[in-house]
Amino acid sequence: MNTFQVVFICFIVISVITFATYGIDKYKAQHNKWRISEATLILLAALGGSVAALLAMFVFRHKTKHLKFIVGVPLILVAQIALISYFWL
Repeated sequence: MNTFQVVFICFIVISVITFATYGIDKYKAQHNKWRISEATLILLAALGGSVAALLAMFVFRHKTKHLKFIVGVPLILVAQIALISYFWL
């Protein structure tokens, strides 16, 4: 397995985890249960799940009124694209 395949598999795994975590947090918010911290949600985006975080924000209509998510997650995505471009192109 080459480096690209390993990175791609890691990206898929963190994306699935991120999407599910946002969905779980939305469910918990609707049912007045213990919530997942915003720091954890942002961390998952920063670890490579930024695309999934953005998708989950709109699919679940979750965290779409919080400035740190509306601005922060897209900025994380841009930074990740810049890093990928720098190291792979």
